[in-house]
Amino acid sequence: MKSVIGSALILVSLYLGYTGITKMSNSEKSVEIIGIELSASDEDKKSTGIIYLGLSVVSMIGGVTLLARN
Repeated sequence: MKSVIGSALILVSLYLGYTGITKMSNSEKSVEIIGIELSASDEDKKSTGIIYLGLSVVSMIGGVTLLARN
């Protein structure tokens, strides 16, 4: 039973990591007008991405710990 939960935690960790990286990379947009580059960033998406990455690390540690104990 522990190996199933550990494997599920690792899969959730991979999903959260991918989602966090995607949110962070999509948080900035830039436009070039007449040789001047204007950029804007969405701080809420960055914060959410960082939270997802943190949860990813925690669930990866939990999954690896459960698998190592078997």
